[in-house]
Amino acid sequence: MRLTLTPRRVYFDLLTELGDHLVTGADILAQLIGSEPAERPALANRMRDVEHLADESTHAIIRHLNRSSATPFDRDDLYDLTSSMDDCMDSMEEATDAVVLYRIGELPDAVTDQVATLQRAAELTAAAMPQLRKMNGLEAYWIEVNRLENQADRIYRGLTADLFTDPQYLDSPAGVVHLIKIRTVIDSLEAAADHFEKVANIVESIYLKES
Repeated sequence: MRLTLTPRRVYFDLLTELGDHLVTGADILAQLIGSEPAERPALANRMRDVEHLADESTHAIIRHLNRSSATPFDRDDLYDLTSSMDDCMDSMEEATDAVVLYRIGELPDAVTDQVATLQRAAELTAAAMPQLRKMNGLEAYWIEVNRLENQADRIYRGLTADLFTDPQYLDSPAGVVHLIKIRTVIDSLEAAADHFEKVANIVESIYLKES
């Protein structure tokens, strides 16, 4: 395939766009978790629309990578960064779909705490993308996202322990089914936190290579 020159700013613009989609997706997720069941299908549809927009940004970056000989930093790092940001969105959408498709009513309060960490991680990630242009002001970003991921881990472990020790989930077949549904949601949220940490780790690696 003949490679062409693509302005490097295109990559930064698309990464910034993708980061903004993550913020929107995390905010919709927070709205859905705090909403009444009847309101959730509409919010899930909005999340699906945002996920499609994120996919378009992701595919645009990959297309440029396949066609271009000029990249702002290592080609593999750029691919991994893009894919990991897309994974963040996919996991948030999975959690949204699970809540709606499984018709989960009330969720444990700590799920709200899980989502709050994702909202903050998304905001930090979106803010970091434009800073990749000059490779400055990034260290605080990956330190804070790693801290958030550790916080998300603690919330997840506590939630899991509560689910498996709460009699309302264990004393009947219906309770066990409900436990499985909730576990699917919190697993997807935990996966999203892990993906945000991976994005931050990739940014750190890019920074260290380029500085």
